[in-house]
Order: sequence, then structure tokens, then C-alpha cells
Amino acid sequence: MKILIDADGCPVVDITVKIAKSYDLEVIIVKNFSHELWDDYATIVTVDQSPDSADFYIVNHAAKDDIVITQDYGLAAMALAKDALCINQNGLIISSENIEQLLARRHINTEIRRKHNKYTKFKKREPEQDAKFEKSLRYLIEKLPR
Repeated sequence: MKILIDADGCPVVDITVKIAKSYDLEVIIVKNFSHELWDDYATIVTVDQSPDSADFYIVNHAAKDDIVITQDYGLAAMALAKDALCINQNGLIISSENIEQLLARRHINTEIRRKHNKYTKFKKREPEQDAKFEKSLRYLIEKLPR
């Protein structure tokens, strides 16, 4: 089992690495070359800046029971098809039971933004979101056989 992080814009990289260390798990951080990340524990992979480069790297290297951390539901759907587990930065565990609804909501929201040319600003991240993410990630790690 390994953890793959879609790191571009991901606010939980440090939390994930800390947790992975405590379970002695491999971590692969995938980012494009416009982001700067360093870590002594994790493997950092830099891909080009095209829109889906990180996604394709992750899905091509994900395997059964790996954990993929992403806020991209398209990537999550592809990872689920490979029997990987998925979680977003807010601790939502993405599964075959909820992926269709999440993809449909993403499509609807995209259409609304396109139609009304309206984009929302991201709210400041709250400590409760980090706590929920950590709890969900630990749950996924502990439920898998080693």
C-alpha cells in the first residue's frame, strides 16, 4: 500500500506525510513544475504543466488498496476503477457509492459557472477540516490489510 497525492493546490500534504511516516507507508507526491515542494520522506514526482499530467501519472501508478488523495473527482473515478481508495482534502472518502453523485454535481456546477460567468472564492481552511481529513485517512489506512 502506498499513498499518492495530487499535490497541486493540496492543503494536506504535510499532514499526509506525517501520518504516512507513523504507519511506515510510502508516499508519492505528484506536482507540476510550477509548484515547489520538498520532503525528506516522500518521493516527489514533477510532471509537466498540462491539465491532466498529474492525474495520468497517478492513475498509471495506482494499484489495488493504494490511497489517492485528490480533490479531482475525475481522477478519483479512474483510481476507483483500479481498486484504489480515494479521499479528498476535507476527509470525504470517495467511493463507488458516491462518485456518480460527485461527478454529476461537478458537471452541474461547471455549467452554472460557465453560464453565469460566476466563480466563488475559496474560504480559509479551518482546523476542523484538517482534523476530519486526518481521522478519515487514518481510518482508510487502518482498515486495509498489510
